[in-house]
Amino acid sequence: MNTPRHAMQHDLAAGSAADASRAPAVTILVIAYRMPHTVAEAVRSALAQTLPCEIIVSDDSSGDGTFAAAQEAVRGYDGPHRVSVRSTQRNLGLCAHLMELAAIAGGEILVFQSGDDVAYPHRALTLRDSFVEHPALQAVGSAVDDIDANGNVMDKGVRGLPERLDQRWFLCRGKLQTVLGASMAVRRELLTALPPLQGVVEDNMLSLRAALIGECRCLPQALLGYRRHGNNLNDWMFDRSGNGFEIYERRNRRVLAMYRDVAADQERCVAALPDLPGERRELGLSIAQMYRLEADMREALIEKPRAQWLGPLWRGFRHPGLRRKSFERAFKLLLPRRWFGRG
Repeated sequence: MNTPRHAMQHDLAAGSAADASRAPAVTILVIAYRMPHTVAEAVRSALAQTLPCEIIVSDDSSGDGTFAAAQEAVRGYDGPHRVSVRSTQRNLGLCAHLMELAAIAGGEILVFQSGDDVAYPHRALTLRDSFVEHPALQAVGSAVDDIDANGNVMDKGVRGLPERLDQRWFLCRGKLQTVLGASMAVRRELLTALPPLQGVVEDNMLSLRAALIGECRCLPQALLGYRRHGNNLNDWMFDRSGNGFEIYERRNRRVLAMYRDVAADQERCVAALPDLPGERRELGLSIAQMYRLEADMREALIEKPRAQWLGPLWRGFRHPGLRRKSFERAFKLLLPRRWFGRG
């Protein structure tokens, strides 16, 4: 029996209304550290969101005028958002700062925004709607437009990933690439119902947590102006400010420490979830192993005798996500260590 078209339209309209009534509340977290010259623009872009939200502007004890600039940016505001400006009691670092904010946020969905980025007006609404459309979704990010220190667009629609990202994609991608944290929104429980984030960088840990217990996605449209400058956490971590072994070693030590943090986080989350389906558990532990092995390979290249490279390289050849990297690193056995990082 065919359903009349007007009845189908009525059902769709009723479903849309029901979805809207069930839509989760959103908290935008404007997270700042030593951003006195950009935080006001970031705050204004949060206040310009079309979806009424709770907005928490939080300075991580910068001590350089960032907090005062954020306070001034909201002075006299009288709009649809519930806005507060705060500071941590001491400098926490990004992951601990996020944990503190998750504990006080009222929204079910946390939308991250750095105090040096510019959110486009429909960003919060678009990210929130993804959670409505995909009930299993735990984290979603998007492509971004890279902007310079003055807000000029350098590259449009970059840093995107496939729209749906599962554990197998993260395991076999071969680049240990995850959703850009600056573009991300997460369910609050991804922070509050799992072991605390420990480390320096949140992107990989949150993306992998989302894939472990639910879904992780990345929207193809740019929803954010992502400011590039010398103090970017991403640029600091993957420092390519020059050539030579000294910078190569410094970069690799930072990255391998981060990868060990990611591995430990995934292992803690698996251990904290005794009812996790067996396949997700196995894939989660395999991802953690991949990150540990990548850290071991980087460490071997910068400080171990060459004979001790062979073990990590061989294990890398056998791991689906590290075969290409292991093959490329095998050629370094033939090169003097002082040449690493050139070019």
